[in-house]
Amino acid sequence: MGREEQIEEREVLDSIFPDEITDVSETQYRISITLDIPDDEANEPPTMLLDVQYPEDYPDKEPHLDLLPPQNAASTHPLFSVSDDRAELLDGLRETVQENLGMAMVFTLVSALKEAAEQLIISRKQDEAKRHEEVLLAAEREENKKFHGTMVTPETFVKWREGFLKEMEEERARQEEERLAELKKARIKEPVRLTGRQLWERGLVGKGEEDAEDDGDAPVEEVERLKVEA
Repeated sequence: MGREEQIEEREVLDSIFPDEITDVSETQYRISITLDIPDDEANEPPTMLLDVQYPEDYPDKEPHLDLLPPQNAASTHPLFSVSDDRAELLDGLRETVQENLGMAMVFTLVSALKEAAEQLIISRKQDEAKRHEEVLLAAEREENKKFHGTMVTPETFVKWREGFLKEMEEERARQEEERLAELKKARIKEPVRLTGRQLWERGLVGKGEEDAEDDGDAPVEEVERLKVEA
């Protein structure tokens, strides 16, 4: 019963994958799977080989599966590697295998494997695009700093406020010191002394006194005292 189902499935697969399937033995074959990656004209579509080997009781028992890189591959895809992604992709088929025990499942496995591998590459492309966008945004933020200065945050505002208050306090102290120095200087300032001519012009002495004191200086206080006594 098992062998008959295996032969029947193999014939169906040959009609679906006429150019992609290659026999290894009566119970083992390989199917070449080419992945379709949208918006990826710069790279060749990646390809992988699903190796299928029937156990005697297949499909009641799960088939032996392996994933191989294509022979003589011209190039590799930068976001996909059969050797690196093999374990993850095969592990992802376990649930599908269990759900299809008792039925011919290879076509279902090929479809699930192809979809999983394509989604893996698409996710990596999205992550790569996101990283590239983050780099561009970081460069743009650095460029904008030249025009907007440092961004104000609660921490930078507190630091600025402390520095501003300290600067204002130092300025007030400096002004107070200057004011006290001016007051002190005013208290010890010497009395104004006038020449004899200046005393005569102001009517503080007579003409004779001007000739005697023309070249000398006399304190205003002394002149006032002499006028009172006279």
